[in-house]
Amino acid sequence: MNIFQKCISLFIAVMTVFAAQAKNYEVASPSGDLRAVVSVTNSGTTLSVFAGETEVLAPSPISLTIKENNESRTKVLWGMNSKQPKVRRSFVDEMIPAPVYKRFQVKDRYNQMVLTSGKQGLVVRAYDDGIAYRLTYKNNIPYTVYNEQADFTFPADYPMYASYVKRGDDGDFESQYINSFENTYEHESITKFKSSRLLFLPVLVELPHGMKVCITEADLDNYPGMYLVGGGDTPVLASHFAPVPKTTVQGGHNMLQKFVTSREEYIARDADAQLPWRVIAVAGNDAELAASDIVFRLGKPLRIADTSWIKPGKVAWDWWNAWNLYGVDFRAGINNETYKYYIDFAAENGIEYVILDEGWAVNKKADLMQVVPEIDLPELVTYADGKNVGLILWAGYWAFHRDMENVVKHYADMGIKGFKVDFMDRDDQEMVRFINEASELCARYNMLVDFHGMYKPTGAQRTWPNVINYEGVNGLEQLKWSPKGYDQVTYDVQIPFIRQFAGPMDYTQGAMRNAIKKNYNPVNSEPMSQGTRSHQLAMYVVYESPLQMISDSPTKYDKNLRSFEFIKSIPTTWDETVPLEGEVGEYIALARRHNDTWYIGVINGATPRHIEIDLSFIGNGPKKIKAHIDGVNAGQQAKDSQIIEQVIKDNEKLPIDMSRGGGYTGIIHIEK
Repeated sequence: MNIFQKCISLFIAVMTVFAAQAKNYEVASPSGDLRAVVSVTNSGTTLSVFAGETEVLAPSPISLTIKENNESRTKVLWGMNSKQPKVRRSFVDEMIPAPVYKRFQVKDRYNQMVLTSGKQGLVVRAYDDGIAYRLTYKNNIPYTVYNEQADFTFPADYPMYASYVKRGDDGDFESQYINSFENTYEHESITKFKSSRLLFLPVLVELPHGMKVCITEADLDNYPGMYLVGGGDTPVLASHFAPVPKTTVQGGHNMLQKFVTSREEYIARDADAQLPWRVIAVAGNDAELAASDIVFRLGKPLRIADTSWIKPGKVAWDWWNAWNLYGVDFRAGINNETYKYYIDFAAENGIEYVILDEGWAVNKKADLMQVVPEIDLPELVTYADGKNVGLILWAGYWAFHRDMENVVKHYADMGIKGFKVDFMDRDDQEMVRFINEASELCARYNMLVDFHGMYKPTGAQRTWPNVINYEGVNGLEQLKWSPKGYDQVTYDVQIPFIRQFAGPMDYTQGAMRNAIKKNYNPVNSEPMSQGTRSHQLAMYVVYESPLQMISDSPTKYDKNLRSFEFIKSIPTTWDETVPLEGEVGEYIALARRHNDTWYIGVINGATPRHIEIDLSFIGNGPKKIKAHIDGVNAGQQAKDSQIIEQVIKDNEKLPIDMSRGGGYTGIIHIEK
C-alpha cells in the first residue's frame, strides 16, 4: 500500500467514525411545510430550519453551561462530544381557551420531538407558522446556569428590523442592562448592526421572496430575558443575557427603581427544569405576523380557576394629557375634584376605568401607603363605585415590590381594581421573578395589572389573563418630548408585525390634537400625535390591547364627539382576528370580530395609499359599513376626517383611500 492509499484509507476511517457520531433528528410541521433539523456531532449541537427546500436558519449552535450546586466545575450540555440521544415524538391538536385575547380560543397544533441524553433534554416543536425549542435539565439537585448559547445563523446577510437598547455606552453591556425596552427600529443587514450594542426582542429578518422570520422567546420564568448581538463578519445573531444581580441600590426615577451595582458570574441560580422557548416564526407574507398566536400557545396553561372577574375595557388616563381640563370651576391637577371629573366622564361614556397615574402617592418615598393630602382615595373609590367605574393606581416598581402583598391586599380591600406598575427597566432573573410573582399575587386578590417600563410579553397573557397589558413599546408618550423631525408614523406601521407579534401592547393612543409630520412639535403639557385623526382611531382596532387608554383630555373628547363616539364603540377583546394585508413599514389592515360585529382597521405609513379589501371572509350578502376615514385635506390638516356609510356587494371589494400617515376604521354589523 502506497502513501496515497494509506491516506485515503485513513480519511475513510476518520469519516466513518465521524459519521457514526454525527446524526440528524428532524421534526416537520403538521402541514409538512416547515422542518427543524437538530444535528448532534462531535463539535456540538445545532438547529436548522427549512421552509420547503429553502434554508431559513443555517446550522445554529445550541448549548447550556451549568453547574450543579454540589459540584465544583461547570459542564456544557449539548456541547462537544454529546452522546446520541433517545427520541420521543408526539402530535398535539387541541383548542386553548383565551378569556382575554384577540380570539376566544386558540388552535394549538404541532408535532413535537423530545431528545434526551441522561439528565439533559431538548424539546422541539414544529408548528405550521414557526419552530420553537427549549432546553431542559432534570435533576433533584438545584443548578446554576452560567451561560446559554442560542445563536441564530442565517444563510446570507439578510436585512433585519431590530431595536437597540436606548441607554448605556457602546461596548459596556452592564450600562445597557437598565433600559425601558422602547426604541424605534433600525433597518440594516445583520452584519451592519453594532456588535457593541444589545438588541431587544422581537427582531424581524427579511428573507427573499417576501418571507419573514421573527425571533423572540416565550414562557420566560425564573430566567433572564434574551438579548441578541449582531454585527461581525458573518450573519449571526448571538444570544446575550444579563447576569444575576449581586448587590443593588435604590435610585432612578423618583427613587422608584433598583440599580444593580454588582453582578454574579452566572445568569440564573436555582434554575427550573425547563428553560424558555426560543421562537423562530416563519411567515410567507407580512400580515400573518400581525395575527400570530405562537407566543400565546407557548405560554404556561391558565392558572386562574375563575376568570369572570377579569374585566377588559377602556380607561380614562390623566398623565398623557397632563390633567389639562378646561371650562371647569376648579383647579385641575392631582386632587379629588379632578378625578371626580374623570370618573363622571367615564361613567357618562361607558368607560370602565379611570387611572390615577404618578402623583397620588407622596413623591420620592417609595411607599404606596403614603398618599398626598390632596387625594382622598376611599372617597374616590366610593364615588367611582356609585358610577360603576373602577379605579387603577400607578405604582413605581420598588414602591410596589418592597411591600407587595401588604400593598395589594390593602388596596384590594379598599376597592381598587388594579395597578399599573412602572419603571422595572430590567429583565435579569431577579426582575423576571418579580413579574411572575406580581402576576400571581394580583390574581389571588382579583386585581388587574398593567406592566410598564418592562420587556416584551412572553405568553403570560395565557397564564395570567389578569395581566391586562404590557408596555415595552415606543408608544404615544414619546411624542411629548421627541424632537421635531421624529418619525412616529413609520414606527406605527412596523410594530404590528414585530412588537405586537409577542403580545398586547399599551401604546396609549387616542390623541385629538393631530399633526402631519412637518407640523409636529413636542409639547409635554399639551401633546400632539403624528398622523391623521383616522390613523389614531384605527389603532383601537389594529393594536392588541385588552386595556385601551383614552389618553387625551376629557375636555378634548367633548369637543370632538364624532371621533370619540367611534372610539367608544370599539371593543378591546375579540372573538376572531383575520389578517388582511400589509407590508412592514408601509401599512397594515386587520379585521376583528366581537359578537356579531366586524371591525376593519387600517393604518397607513408615510405614503398616500389606495387599497381594496376583499370582505368575502365575512360571508355572503351586502355589507353595510359605517367608517371613520381621512378627510380630503387630511394630508395638510391631520384632524380632517369624515364619517361615511358604504355598502359593499358580494362581487365588490372595499375601496379605501388614505392620506400619508392616514387610517381607516370600518364597522360592519352582521344581521342574522
